[in-house]
Amino acid sequence: MSTEPPSVLAPICLVVGALLGLAGSVAPSPALRGLAWGIDGTALVVAGALLAVHCLGRGSQMLAAGFLVFIAGQALVLSGSAMSLEASAPSFAAGAGLWAAALVLISAPKIMPLPVRALGGLAALLLGATAVQVFLGRNLTPLSDPLPFLAYPVFVLTLFGWAWWCRMPQTRNVSSKGAKRLLSA
Repeated sequence: MSTEPPSVLAPICLVVGALLGLAGSVAPSPALRGLAWGIDGTALVVAGALLAVHCLGRGSQMLAAGFLVFIAGQALVLSGSAMSLEASAPSFAAGAGLWAAALVLISAPKIMPLPVRALGGLAALLLGATAVQVFLGRNLTPLSDPLPFLAYPVFVLTLFGWAWWCRMPQTRNVSSKGAKRLLSA
């Protein structure tokens, strides 16, 4: 089991993705929004892939599964980046539902710091509620207020938390069972 930190590219991609995601939400034109969200989504898919591989190498299957589900959700959201807000609503809702599931899988194990896990849990509730509303026929777009618009700051803070976790010493952020295995090795 590796104690190496994730690739330095992972936290960079998480921060770039988080910042451009927020920037796209307030972009002055659809073209700039599409560009920001396109780069944001690509960066987050790369970060998710790097983190999934890292977690598998550390023996953290649930965390790895969470990042794989995150990639699937992000890819769905990314597919609508250049569409009108209304046209992208169905793929956004599917992506938000997968984001919510991923956040639960990543936040449930006692691997990330507690504040990051709490933010992830709150983001999962907000994004899950958004997905359910769209699935039930409510006309929401990726920028509808209050949801999903108010979910983004919580989601972005979660992404920043993941980036912070990437830079932490990896022996501090494994479960107690995992830590015992590391110490006995």
